[in-house]
Amino acid sequence: MANNDEAASPGTRLRAAVEVERPLQVAGAITAYAARLAQATGFRALYLSGGGVAANSLGMPDLGISTMDDVLIDIRRITEASTLPLLVDADTGWGGAFNIARTVRSFIKAGAAGLHIEDQVASKRCGHRPGKEIVSQEEMVDRIKAAVDARTDDAFVIMARTDALAVEGIERAIERAHACVEAGADMVFPEAITELSMYRRFKEAVNVPILANITEFGHTPLYTRDELGAVGVDIVLYCCSAYRAMNAAALKTYEAIRRDGTQENVLHNMQTRADLYKYLGYISYEEKLDRLFAATKDHTT
Repeated sequence: MANNDEAASPGTRLRAAVEVERPLQVAGAITAYAARLAQATGFRALYLSGGGVAANSLGMPDLGISTMDDVLIDIRRITEASTLPLLVDADTGWGGAFNIARTVRSFIKAGAAGLHIEDQVASKRCGHRPGKEIVSQEEMVDRIKAAVDARTDDAFVIMARTDALAVEGIERAIERAHACVEAGADMVFPEAITELSMYRRFKEAVNVPILANITEFGHTPLYTRDELGAVGVDIVLYCCSAYRAMNAAALKTYEAIRRDGTQENVLHNMQTRADLYKYLGYISYEEKLDRLFAATKDHTT
């Protein structure tokens, strides 16, 4: 029988994690196995990046090219491999109000705990790239209303992301965030923040949990968990850290094998077979097979 935590909906578990760990550290997980590693490390929640899906699952840039179904494939894989609640990047929602509603319902069915939807135009860009364009505040509010109205689980988290800071400045960005909360958004994600004090201003204005995206090589400095907690941040997101490290290691491995004609010189960078089996629970699967085969053999003799 499932315990109370496991029986609760993913959205309920994400909200509980935000209350228990202050601020909540959320690990980006681009594969089911990465999700297992993050859970084994002690994280209480996971995140699926839209840019991560585009780059790692599709080999494409983060320019609004991927589809809802592309993201759903990875949601299902991760939620089947890990019991941690999963927050998902829904980009701009993949269309108008009915498309956004379909996205929300589909994500809930796939086991996601929540999503964030942003105020960029459909042909979006990475949040830390120049040339971003945003829709009107009214259109963004309509996106949030459509998402909230579509929920089949009231605990499913609707998070409003705004990229307005880089386009219109902090005052307008805060105004947008507040309007989204008025429309029903549960949490706020101000993207590409450049000063620590800005988080406090957002938190005081919206009075709901706010997320800090601490992504490498972008506009936001790599503030620590304690620094962010001190200015009112509720969720600290490390959206791309693990897959950036994984990809860098893979590239070095390919280069070494191609250059040296052997992987011998990069073995020290690799996860061992024993550790792979450990985090997969491989031995328990074998033991299950042994029990099943033993039972079958006893039955037939």
